[in-house]
Amino acid sequence: MTAYNFFAWLSTLSPWLEIPIIIGAFLLVVAIILFLVEIAPRKGRKYTIIRLAACVLFPLGLLWFLQSYTWAIIAAGVLGLLFFWLDMRSRQGAGSLFTIVAFLAPTMLLLLVGLIVPTIQTFVQSFLNSSGTAFIGLDNFVWIFTQPQGVRTVINTIIWVLVAPAVSTIAGLAYAYFIDKVRGEKYYKILVFMPFAISFVGASIIWRFMYTARPAEAAQIGLLNQIVVWFGGQPINFLAQEPWNTFFLIVVLIWSQTGFAMVVLSAAIKGVPGEQLEAAELDGTNSWQRFINVIVPGIRSSLIVVLTTISIVSLKVFDIVRTMTAGANNTSVIANEMYTQFRSFEPGRSAAFAVILFVLVLPIVVYNARQLKKQREVR
Repeated sequence: MTAYNFFAWLSTLSPWLEIPIIIGAFLLVVAIILFLVEIAPRKGRKYTIIRLAACVLFPLGLLWFLQSYTWAIIAAGVLGLLFFWLDMRSRQGAGSLFTIVAFLAPTMLLLLVGLIVPTIQTFVQSFLNSSGTAFIGLDNFVWIFTQPQGVRTVINTIIWVLVAPAVSTIAGLAYAYFIDKVRGEKYYKILVFMPFAISFVGASIIWRFMYTARPAEAAQIGLLNQIVVWFGGQPINFLAQEPWNTFFLIVVLIWSQTGFAMVVLSAAIKGVPGEQLEAAELDGTNSWQRFINVIVPGIRSSLIVVLTTISIVSLKVFDIVRTMTAGANNTSVIANEMYTQFRSFEPGRSAAFAVILFVLVLPIVVYNARQLKKQREVR
């Protein structure tokens, strides 16, 4: 019986039978964790034999259960013996290597299956034709940067990553600073944080109603156009006004992410030592000088985290654009164009957009990792 057949069989059972099986699987996971923490690291002949059995019998049994090839089952046993030998020679103590690898194995497997392999496949696909049968070199990338729509898509994505993180962080920082220790602070924070709890699709639907335009003689259901009409103007189709429609979409992300920035920066501001603020005040500095010279340097690490996090969200934005305009009127971004090209049976061009997005995200991730490393060195 393969794993697929097992789960197919499980789905045919009644819920009353599925419940004890699921509970049993949970208890099995707990038992494995307890084994790795309490039993595997112990010294002694008995525990060495237990580790040997786990290193060899577990991979053999797993591949046999999955009905793998005979040579794969034998290879798994040989690799298990090799790993047991390396564990015995480890200078970290009995069973230490066994425990470390056992805990890291699920994470490494998920990274391999869910990240590394798809990344390699995407890179390869970006150099193939639409049917994936012929190597065409950089033609997909050339197509992107020679088509007006492709260039517009990349420019829009850059605009998102320049505007949304900066405005969200500045707004969140200002709000966090000015309502710090104010009466009713928690209620004000809840109001700003609430949009962050709404999904991007939900936020997009809300703002699509806000931007909705109806004929001047009809009743307006969009708040913004109702205000325009009250002041004697004509309804405006905000999402069709190029190039401002891109900024109208960015407003949705800013509205959503400002709460995140406010919460993180508010906690960082509260962590700034009061002695520094008192010393700056005794030196005769005003509020603005204390903010620039004491608060901002004190929360620099949090500012970097907020900026880089929102920057990555901005680069990957898809839900807002897809829900509100579907990329029409020159509002498309890279993530949306990936989906559009894939639906148009152009996996090569879709993969090329994915590679461009990866190249844009990578410097931000590297910078964030380097900053975290510097913080650890300082500590």
